[in-house]
Amino acid sequence: MFDNEERPLYEIKANLFKGLAHPYRIRVLEILAGAQELSVSDMISATGLEASHLSQHLSVLRRYGLVVSERRASVVYYRLAFPQVAELLQVARCLLSELLQDSQRHQTSALSLPAIATAE
Repeated sequence: MFDNEERPLYEIKANLFKGLAHPYRIRVLEILAGAQELSVSDMISATGLEASHLSQHLSVLRRYGLVVSERRASVVYYRLAFPQVAELLQVARCLLSELLQDSQRHQTSALSLPAIATAE
């Protein structure tokens, strides 16, 4: 399969996908992809999640290195840890479109998802 030296690299890669393995976490990343940074209250408004649920998802995203946070006074701001996260989301969106090609109902739903804007 793979040797012991390769195993940690595959585990790190698997953890990346664990961080992506929830619809709300993907949505949070999509929202962050369109901004330099956002406060927790901005993300609560954008997602409709309760603060405690958003906090849990942000904790997972931080643990797997997908987002970073910065506290300024009493406000915590989040941003993508790497610009490639936005690129990954865009590639995933394209792949989703291809996978749903045979299902017009799903295709229409996928096309109606909010845009992923990348911060420049």
